[in-house]
Amino acid sequence: MQLTQQPFILSSGEGRAIWHLGALMNFKAVGEDTGGAFWLAEVSAAIGGGPPMHVHAHEDELWYVLDGEVSFFVGDQVTTVGPGAVVYGPRNVAHTFKVNSLTARFLGMATPAGFEHFFLETGRPAETLTLPPFPNETPDIAALSEHLAQYGTQIIGPPR
Repeated sequence: MQLTQQPFILSSGEGRAIWHLGALMNFKAVGEDTGGAFWLAEVSAAIGGGPPMHVHAHEDELWYVLDGEVSFFVGDQVTTVGPGAVVYGPRNVAHTFKVNSLTARFLGMATPAGFEHFFLETGRPAETLTLPPFPNETPDIAALSEHLAQYGTQIIGPPR
C-alpha cells in the first residue's frame, strides 16, 4: 500500500463508487490518499437502510447528514436528525443508524483510515451513481461478522 499526503480535488460524481448492502457509497478519499489519516464517503441509502449494531476497536466515526432523516443509535443515545446534523461515534462505543425518509444522503468518515477496505472488499463496483437494485437475498451475517473481525469490528445486535 502506497500512502500519500499530496493534495487532491474530486468533483461531484467523482470517486470510487460501490454498492454495499443496499447503499451507494462513493469514496471521496481513502487511506492511500490521506497518509492513513482518514477515509470519507458520500453515502445514499433507502428507507430502513442501516447496518447491524456494531462496535469498532480502532476507528472513530463521524456522519454529516446532507439530505433526508436518519436515526442514529450511539451508546445509550438515540436521536433522529436531518440535513446539517453531525453525529460522532467514538471507537469502542456501539452504534448503528436507520434511514427514516424515503432516501437519505450523508457523509461518513472514519479515522484512522483502514476500515474502508471492508466496504471495498465486500461491496461491488456501482454500475451507476444510484441506489442499487433491491437485493433478492438477505446478507450472510456470519460471513460479514467473520470479515469484520479482521478489522477489529464486532456485530453486537441487529439493525434498529
